[in-house]
Parts: sequence; C-alpha cells; structure tokens
Amino acid sequence: MTDPRSPFDLSIVIPCYNEATRLPRTLDATVAYLGGKTGTYEIIVVSDGSRDSTKETAEQYFRALPKNVSGRCIEYFPNAGKGKALKVGMCEASSERILFMDADYAVPLEYLQPAQAFLDTGYDIAIGSRAIEGTEVLEHQSFIRERLSKLFGFIQRTYLGLDAKDTQCGFKLFTRKAAHDLFDRTKLTSVIFDGEVLWLAKRLGYKVVEFPVQWTHDQDSRITYNLVRTLKVFRDMLIIPFLHLK
Repeated sequence: MTDPRSPFDLSIVIPCYNEATRLPRTLDATVAYLGGKTGTYEIIVVSDGSRDSTKETAEQYFRALPKNVSGRCIEYFPNAGKGKALKVGMCEASSERILFMDADYAVPLEYLQPAQAFLDTGYDIAIGSRAIEGTEVLEHQSFIRERLSKLFGFIQRTYLGLDAKDTQCGFKLFTRKAAHDLFDRTKLTSVIFDGEVLWLAKRLGYKVVEFPVQWTHDQDSRITYNLVRTLKVFRDMLIIPFLHLK
C-alpha cells in the first residue's frame, strides 16, 4: 500500500499487453491534456508480460515530461490478464483519485472532468458508459461482437445484480480508498474483472455512478475471442460470488 501523503492530485493507470505501437499516441494525448492543467499527476503503465518493447517505449517517453506530470512503468512476467495488470497498478497508485483507462485511448481524457465532478458530489466511483443516453460511439465493434457483448452484459447484470448498463468500458475513476479496498480484494485476472469490482463495490456499499462518454473502437484490439475464451469468461463471471464467500 502506498504512503497516504501523496504528492499527486490524480493517478492514471494504463494496463498494457504488447502496446509498444499504440502507447505513444495515447501518452501524447494524455500528457498534452495533463500538462495544460493545474495540479500534479502520475501516469502508471503496467506491462502485463508484454513480449514487445512496451516497457522500453514507456520509459523512453517518461524521460521528457512536463514538470507537473510523473511517469513510471511496472512490468512483470508471465502475462496474466488485464485484471492482474489493474490490480497491480491501482494498488500502487498513490493519489486521492485514481483513473484507469485503456491503452487504445478509446475514451478521450476530457471525460475526466464529468467523472471528477461526480466524485466531488460524494460518489466513490464514476464509470464511463457506452450504453446510456448521451453516449457517442464513433467507431463500432463488429456486428456480432457488439451483439454478444450486449447479451453478456445483460446476463452479467442480471446474475450479479449490477445496476450499471455498461460494466466493461475501460474508463473508470475511483477515490483512492475505493480503489485500494476493491482491487486489493479482487481474485480474477481476466477481462471480466470489471464485473467483480462492481459486484464488490455494491456489496461493500460504495456509491457508483454511470456517465456517458464518447467511445471509439480500435480494430487492433489485444483482446480476441474464440469459443474457449468465451466459455472461460462466462465461467469467471459465474464464480465471482463464490470467490468471496468469506
């Protein structure tokens, strides 16, 4: 656990697996946004057993940052899954507020502003959504993948008793207390970790709000699905309550 006396106003955690190509564009946009703001910020890139130069790319980029932005890269092996990367990064982040976002920059960082506003009013977690009024999807997933995603979302919400219409959007802001408490408890390492985090949040009484974002699907996705992986995701979703019986 990090020192409670953080020098940063906001931490941004970016989970990565073989993201050496896309990461510079995302860091460019992130640093351009943060560098123009007052306050101090840290960016934590977590390389989840990457086989390319993700770590070297991040470290080289972090050598020349604005004075109010700090960056570091955490890498471990072997590859374990997005859930593991975020558990590591979120528990390492030291700011009072911690955002995680995807390495493809699917949601512009300008949507940090409404997320911050919700936390200002007393919410513990603000999650970006592609499924509520006001959302703007600029580039859709394939027809089949989008329909399967909606079907899975419906099953997950029903089974886990979640209120959010979109649990999987990779743009979520937490208070440090909520982030450290929830991610310290997570057990799953796969992409279904969002459902586990939100299930825990509801169980523990954290206040969660969903807000609309602009979202663009990147066809160069690091997460691909086949029958075996799809069945594993369903299995992981089904066992979430049983992982926390104690």
